[in-house]
Amino acid sequence: MHANRADQTVVEALARLLADSYTLYLKTHNYHWNVTGPMFNTLHTLLEAEYSELAIAVDEIAERIRALGAPAPGSYREFAALASLKEAVGGETALVMIEQLASDQRIVADSARAVVAAAEEAGDQASADLGVRRIDVHEKNAWMLGSHLEA
Repeated sequence: MHANRADQTVVEALARLLADSYTLYLKTHNYHWNVTGPMFNTLHTLLEAEYSELAIAVDEIAERIRALGAPAPGSYREFAALASLKEAVGGETALVMIEQLASDQRIVADSARAVVAAAEEAGDQASADLGVRRIDVHEKNAWMLGSHLEA
């Protein structure tokens, strides 16, 4: 079974959301492992919660792509080609980690908005619902991370 033309637009938006989400998962996990400084315990715990939630989310997004009859991207090469996010370069301070992750959360929320728009155009309520739920999570995470930057 292959996705029809309307579904193809939704599949493409979901594939970008999957790539952005997986890149954010990897970056968040990286920062969880490598954060240092006075906020270590707080950030280590917060980032673990965020990457754990993302691990479940990427599975749900990939399964939605499969439910629409398309193959889900699943390699670093495919994710790198599709993702809007940049990988961590290494050596970031805790504050830079927070700034990057807060920004990345907003970018992933935008990817989820694109899913909602495509899904609504295609009459695909299930994909639209998935996108709305992802927007909620990423906006909340961006707020929580950004709160660490306030004086």
